[in-house]
Amino acid sequence: MIIGVPKEIKSNENRVALTPAGAMELTRRGHSVFVQSTAGVGSGFEDQDYVGAGATILPTADEVWAKGDMIMKVKEPIAEEYPRCRANQLIFTYFHFASSEELTHAMIASGAICLAYETVETKDRQLPLLIPMSEVAGRMAIQQGAKFLEKPLKGRGILLGGVPGVPPGKVLVLGGGIVGTQAAKMAAGLGAMVTILDVNLARMRYLSDVMPANVVTEYSNEYNIRRLIQTHDLIVGAVLLPGAKAPNLITREMLKLMRPGTVVVDVAVDQGGCMETTRPTTHADPTFIIDDVVHYCVANMPGAVPFTSTLALTNATLPYAQQLAAKGWQKACEDNLELKLGLNVVKGKVVYKGVADAWGLELHTAESVMAE
Repeated sequence: MIIGVPKEIKSNENRVALTPAGAMELTRRGHSVFVQSTAGVGSGFEDQDYVGAGATILPTADEVWAKGDMIMKVKEPIAEEYPRCRANQLIFTYFHFASSEELTHAMIASGAICLAYETVETKDRQLPLLIPMSEVAGRMAIQQGAKFLEKPLKGRGILLGGVPGVPPGKVLVLGGGIVGTQAAKMAAGLGAMVTILDVNLARMRYLSDVMPANVVTEYSNEYNIRRLIQTHDLIVGAVLLPGAKAPNLITREMLKLMRPGTVVVDVAVDQGGCMETTRPTTHADPTFIIDDVVHYCVANMPGAVPFTSTLALTNATLPYAQQLAAKGWQKACEDNLELKLGLNVVKGKVVYKGVADAWGLELHTAESVMAE
């Protein structure tokens, strides 16, 4: 199979979908890998690294997209890339369709096969291609939140860990999944007092067992959220409904319950956000303020640490990419249910329920489009 790896063009996105090591694993199996020039530079990989791994460097994105039977990306195509997507071309990337109606309709119109990293799912309900970036984003949420709590950045002027004689800051984490767990670990490590909210009692029992004493769990409901946001300095949105739009747990009117300078970091922004006031921001302009509450809603947080993120991502995606390249998307999805669940939009038809529900579109079965 011919695999194309274009350079990411979303604002301040420095990751690349494939490392030179990944390219070597594919080329040594007889596949052709075409990488856009400088695609890996932001992650610390030069063109010559890819050439040494057996890949071919092409100067432009148009050439890479035109060559590739399978396009491997990190972030969803943006408007400039829509015309490059073509019918029957496999696009393997993060899509997060439920957060963008424009993207959904653009990919329907393209006729491409859109296989989303974020909905590839194992039998035990794990999301193996989302987990590495969720781990990065969860940890970064605390780094960024701690920074924006500083007074010059309009925060409350709180040092999360406190100092002797001064109590530490308080962190509220909405969701006890991968993002929430990593955020809680980081915040606890800094010495903050951390509260995790979740609705899964089994998960809360697990977290209660493994977390340090400065982390407590509470059941997530509106009453508890309203009570806790009044006293916490940093709030991390870490709610995930796989492939579907995140629920709004914090409404606009709830912001008035928070103290001025409270910081909210909504990691769920890729899925529409779990706060009503969430809107996507960029690393170049990461925050906005509503009702004196600082919102950090960067939609590609791991892009700020591309060396770590790119290695973690390729470690996870490469085994699936090898299956797709060796068998073609139809056979690979027939043989591997995990990949089949990654299908979101195929040849103009929506085959993932969360996407269809988000935009009121007709839902087709994956089996029906795979048989065409």
